[in-house]
Amino acid sequence: MKTPIRKILSTGIIGLAGIVAGITLGAQLNLSGKALADPSPDPPVIHKRDIEPGLALQKAFVTVSNAVIPSVVNISTTSLITTHRNPIFNDPFFRQFFGTPFNHEAPPQKHVERSLGSGFIISKDGYIVTNYHVIKHATKVTVVLSDKSSYRATVVGKDPMTDVAVIRIHPKNDLPVIQWGSSRDVSVGTIVLAMGSPFGLTQSVTMGIVSALKRSNMGIEQYENFIQTDAAINPGNSGGPLVNLRGEVIGMNTAIYTTNGGYEGIGFAIPVDMVRRVLKDLMTKGKVVRGWLGVSIQNVTPVIAKQFRLPGHTGILVSDVLPNSPARKAGMKRGDVILALNGQKVVDANDLRLRVSQISPGTDAELSIIRNGHRRNITVRVGELPAKLSMMGGAEPEKSPSHFDNVLNGIMVMDLNRDIRGQLNIPDTTRGVVISSIAPGSLAEASGLKRGDVIEEINRHPVPSVRAYIRAARHIGKNENVLLTVVRDGHHSYVSLSP
Repeated sequence: MKTPIRKILSTGIIGLAGIVAGITLGAQLNLSGKALADPSPDPPVIHKRDIEPGLALQKAFVTVSNAVIPSVVNISTTSLITTHRNPIFNDPFFRQFFGTPFNHEAPPQKHVERSLGSGFIISKDGYIVTNYHVIKHATKVTVVLSDKSSYRATVVGKDPMTDVAVIRIHPKNDLPVIQWGSSRDVSVGTIVLAMGSPFGLTQSVTMGIVSALKRSNMGIEQYENFIQTDAAINPGNSGGPLVNLRGEVIGMNTAIYTTNGGYEGIGFAIPVDMVRRVLKDLMTKGKVVRGWLGVSIQNVTPVIAKQFRLPGHTGILVSDVLPNSPARKAGMKRGDVILALNGQKVVDANDLRLRVSQISPGTDAELSIIRNGHRRNITVRVGELPAKLSMMGGAEPEKSPSHFDNVLNGIMVMDLNRDIRGQLNIPDTTRGVVISSIAPGSLAEASGLKRGDVIEEINRHPVPSVRAYIRAARHIGKNENVLLTVVRDGHHSYVSLSP
């Protein structure tokens, strides 16, 4: 695909030739004594006082850009990816669907992938923060500084659950360090600059405002509390800083909402306070320590509120309590509805999960709950999130549970990967999960859904992965209608499931 940059040299030459010709013709007319056309009226006078506010803002942008850009780096990675045939291809359906015999197991396929991202310097001796997904599978990480010098980097620590990673280079001289800000000081309407290397175009700066705060349930990370901005963010901006007009970093550019792969005015950044908490643990402990209750939770819907006799639609429903967990030891039960944590109201399931993760293990936390229509308080000694759960943000493919307690019961889905896309001829622009099996007699079967269909959305919310699908499915009430956006043979359709 050609780079969408227009050449302007030919236009410039034509314009210059026209100017020269005009001067020559004008001189000839003047020398011949013919009158020239009347000159145009004087242009309006631009008073300095009228444009001073704009010039001051422009100067602020220039000053901030010049101060911050030296601490922004370009990151390029090389990864050796090994792919195995997915077990889904052992399903007789796929063998019949593809018309290809699968009598032998294909050997693993290896290929090299290269990607570009951004980062920013946090210490003079070479520590750099970026996104986990930038260096996820990297076998080689190269950092290019603003002065074009290049260094090989090593990965110091990474946290898939927040998409934060730390890498390090060993520079010859002290490096310029970015200035930390605080995401607590950010409000909607704050002017921000996004910096990085979109499409490999290094040292790029875009301007916008903070569009919204506390964006969650996006299906991007395990712990989400994103800053939303309309500053242009594109592929390659990942890991770059989002800064305010003081030149302080307030977030790390991480993701965009897009239907065409490029900028559409909705970008997301990880709040800098979250980034700093993760960095502190990674650099001092080698891992991120998070608080943990050991409960499965979901938001309260009108149907749930009615069934549990709740005075409104607030609170978080405990759908399961894990054995030997801090919650089980404290006496929490399935069906409890959590209203507040340490005296502060919980907004939704993501809010509770995030706040619990920030509590130090071994600390007592007080939960205000409703059980069987009665309010009570329970004290839980917060535990540490087990290692196997803390790695759930990794790259391993997931399989959905065999059932849900709603109309999606009986649908099994799997993540799309290179093999599945190739065999089913699913384009890279399609984002969703593929149906691997459907239970006979289920509502899904009655609705006409089939194995090989791709579910892109649940109730108009994107489900780009199994994890996002599970999260969305668990938020659906038992007697709730569901609208699925389905792709089959390259065509979209809506499928309604009603209990």
